[in-house]
Amino acid sequence: MNEWRRKVSKNPSMTKTWTKGFQNKINQRIPDRVHQTVASALRTMIETTLNGSDYVTATEPLKAGTLKDREEELDETIRRYKRTASIEGAGTGFGGVFWGMTDFPLLLAIKMRFLFTAAHLYGFDPVRMEERLFLLQVFQMAFSGNKNKQETLTRIDDWEGFTNDFPGALTADEAMDWVTFQLEYRDFIDVPKTLQLIPGFGAIVGATINYHFLDLLGEAAKNCYRIRWFEERKNPAEG
Repeated sequence: MNEWRRKVSKNPSMTKTWTKGFQNKINQRIPDRVHQTVASALRTMIETTLNGSDYVTATEPLKAGTLKDREEELDETIRRYKRTASIEGAGTGFGGVFWGMTDFPLLLAIKMRFLFTAAHLYGFDPVRMEERLFLLQVFQMAFSGNKNKQETLTRIDDWEGFTNDFPGALTADEAMDWVTFQLEYRDFIDVPKTLQLIPGFGAIVGATINYHFLDLLGEAAKNCYRIRWFEERKNPAEG
């Protein structure tokens, strides 16, 4: 966890800074239709995450078990979801633009179902609004630029203090910067996902990049929930 934290806290190298600038130039050339599809899929995912029950499992959060047991089960869950995402990416990428555009909402649904499952494995109940908002913070940790990752990590490090800073019930608008959330995700995935729209070749890109995205999300989820796990055990009366 500390090794991951150091990686997140590092300032971007000159190579990464140059790559980001190059990516921004490419993003400007991506058709508006792609940007709109990403934004629409992201809005739907956010609304479903915050208000719906599509991703909620029928099982209760896991209360018994060591951290080792939970993480062994999480590792198997990550492998399962990576395979699912890879197959889905290959299938939608094979058909070119029309099929490729359907990948955006499908992949988001896979990512969020994984995060709801991860929350259960660590004993947190994503039926609660603050836990659903925490899932979106984890999502940001996986799919953001370096600066936003560091800001998100600061909130995660003191999640209880962050949620307690609000006088009433925590709302989504208070907890999230939606403009940054959408732009960071769009910039992160636009270039590889545009390559997925190329017929035939898109199948290879879709399978590879979806597998990689779930790997990134799994790493972020594991370490963010490790932080919560250790924080709760520092304050057993409050946990």
